[in-house]
Amino acid sequence: MSVFDTYKKAKDYLICVDSDGCAMDTMDIKHIRCFGPCMVQQWGLKQWEEEILARWNDINLYTMTRGINRFKGLSVALQEIDKQYTEIEDLSTLVDWVQNSDELSNDALKRAIDTNPESVSLKKALSWSESVNASIKLLPQEEIKPFELVKEALEFAHNRADIAIVSSANLSAVLEEWEKHGLLKSVDIVLAQDSGSKAYCISQLLKKGYSAENVLMCGDAPGDLSAAQSNCVNYYPILVRFERESWQEFMDIAFKKLLDGTYSGEYQVEKIKEFNSNLGN
Repeated sequence: MSVFDTYKKAKDYLICVDSDGCAMDTMDIKHIRCFGPCMVQQWGLKQWEEEILARWNDINLYTMTRGINRFKGLSVALQEIDKQYTEIEDLSTLVDWVQNSDELSNDALKRAIDTNPESVSLKKALSWSESVNASIKLLPQEEIKPFELVKEALEFAHNRADIAIVSSANLSAVLEEWEKHGLLKSVDIVLAQDSGSKAYCISQLLKKGYSAENVLMCGDAPGDLSAAQSNCVNYYPILVRFERESWQEFMDIAFKKLLDGTYSGEYQVEKIKEFNSNLGN
């Protein structure tokens, strides 16, 4: 039985919220201290560490690929490394899995290794991902916190809307972080890496009876926008470096427009323009 089987719609409106970089101020610290360094260590890339880490951060934080699934980001980075610095053994197997797997998670990768036990790249990718999760758990807990006004915004919206976490992050990390800061009290369902893509998760939630025009996806990355658009639901951006202001506007303007049916149209068009400009597109 999946998490979707037991979920029931309670209100007419639904707010979907990404976790890392949108609700939780964790994107930078996780990529700069965990994801990139673990890749350098796993593939023995110390010789080119400075350049490779800078490029990893560009891919995952500061450009239009911000928020990409960890394995997709790894595939992009390793392909560039293979061309520019050093050969990555068995890279094509990992790239093929990333491109064709219906689920990009540790569990899915373990199943792929079971069917291809000789693959060096799949095993290294799993070891890297598990190392990332372990290193994230060792981060100073006082540095893992929500952006300002997130708690207030979720409580505000929960009076009229169901709230769903829709994240590509590790489930245990999401639960731990949101619980610690009292955010889960305003959440009705938690959908993380193991539940499927964000687009898939939204599509499954729509099957519970929500009208698409009554659904709003809040995110900080192009993948969040794509997931919303593929399901014809509304999108509200949390702008990088302007997170507090974004959550304030969510309460002051955006949520009210969703409720009165005026969100889509000129307002959403303008918000998407701001979003693209913020990431340099």
